[in-house]
Amino acid sequence: MTHTVDLYWSFRSPYSYLVVPRMIELEREWNAAVNVRPVLPIAVRQPDFFANADPLWTTYLMRDCVRSAEFAGMPLRWPRPDPVKMDYATRTYPKEQPHIHRLTRLGQLAAERGKGLALLRAVSHLIWSGETDNWHEGDHLARAAESAGLDLAEMDAAIAAQADRLDAAIQQNEADQRLGGHYGVPLMVYAGEPFFGQDRFDQLLWRMRQQGMERRG
Repeated sequence: MTHTVDLYWSFRSPYSYLVVPRMIELEREWNAAVNVRPVLPIAVRQPDFFANADPLWTTYLMRDCVRSAEFAGMPLRWPRPDPVKMDYATRTYPKEQPHIHRLTRLGQLAAERGKGLALLRAVSHLIWSGETDNWHEGDHLARAAESAGLDLAEMDAAIAAQADRLDAAIQQNEADQRLGGHYGVPLMVYAGEPFFGQDRFDQLLWRMRQQGMERRG
């Protein structure tokens, strides 16, 4: 029996980046399937979200994501450029965004082709590892897609032709995410139970094993 878990995931979330290797390991080592469901970041869905947040929320986030990456043995630096453009004067996010819609559509399309985790791993490493500045320029994204077994030029053409359909699928992911029990990412939902945050992976694995999930033979 294959145990399926929905993964609600954002390209702008450092914690989403950190959970991907463990989700890949879950599929590789256990009778499990990860259903990748990309969503837009909360900053895009609710542009004034951070403007109304206590300043300590942001300062703790910056400290904690670096510490969490160090604990996981993964490199992390805030992306250059940020996948979501911010107006620093107002701490809000303009409607017009140059990167995040393309990235999220790429994630959705890859998931539909059965290569969601592979693309998430390659692209999030490119964006978050700090190994590359200007990840959006040159052939960086193309090489990341290629490492996941995908052709970026072909995918961009498909996105241009199917943007409305992909956006509708992403909006459905966002609606189902809330039905799953939380609005944040990464959110893993298994058998109707939500597990929010990369630091809940061990509890997710525990629950799945409790429900009879076995190692692959």
